[in-house]
Amino acid sequence: MKFEFYKFQGNGNDFIIIDDRMQQLPLSSDHIKLICDRHFGIGADGLMVLKDAADSDFEMLYYNADGHLASLCGNGGRCVAAFAYLQNIVGRNIIFKAVDGLHKAVVNNDINSGKSWDVSLSMNDVTEVIKEPEFYVLNTGSPHYVEFVKKVAEIDVVNEGSKTRYSERFAPAGINVNFVEISNNRLFIRTYERGVENETLSCGTGVTASAIAAYFETGRKGFSIHTTGGEFGVEFNETNGYFDSIWLRGPAEMVFKGSIDL
Repeated sequence: MKFEFYKFQGNGNDFIIIDDRMQQLPLSSDHIKLICDRHFGIGADGLMVLKDAADSDFEMLYYNADGHLASLCGNGGRCVAAFAYLQNIVGRNIIFKAVDGLHKAVVNNDINSGKSWDVSLSMNDVTEVIKEPEFYVLNTGSPHYVEFVKKVAEIDVVNEGSKTRYSERFAPAGINVNFVEISNNRLFIRTYERGVENETLSCGTGVTASAIAAYFETGRKGFSIHTTGGEFGVEFNETNGYFDSIWLRGPAEMVFKGSIDL
């Protein structure tokens, strides 16, 4: 059976999106791993399935490239919102269901009409930030470890990130690992993502976690945020260590579309 798919990317974090509101997709873990494989499949950091939902515009199911259902993906959420807007499923103001609950998304403007958009995504409140001498741990829809370093461009992200991801402290589920350099009013973030088991060009929940950790580290917010894949904006309110009104903003681009026989 053939299914149409769309390939999207958000600052280099790339995804395959399939509209399955008709409930016809016979998708297995092996299918997902093959589809996301960069040599034998389409190639992506993850796959998203758009489903009907009674309490929102749609539901997003997100699978990592390892074939397993995953926690929230911030860039994936922005890309699926752009996809739904492109398909005229929704307007510019969107509410969708993800694994961690309901999220709002706003298609702010067209960067390149019919191809890329500037999209903001609301993130769930962050109620706890664990501060250790050398790192921070917090959950922005996915669990993140944030370590501030000098010369982040020189870090072996895969080697160092995998050590923390698989460490006994974070077993058995593991954790996403972010290395962050602060330079004046700029953050440069590199992320090792569990489930992808590699460095990704950007990570939306990682960028959000890093911006919040940088606030703890410096007492400042409003940083310009750089990743290998591109630029982000993160806004939030903070009251006594409780973070709400969190928004992640950045581009979402359609790369191509096609069909695949499952």
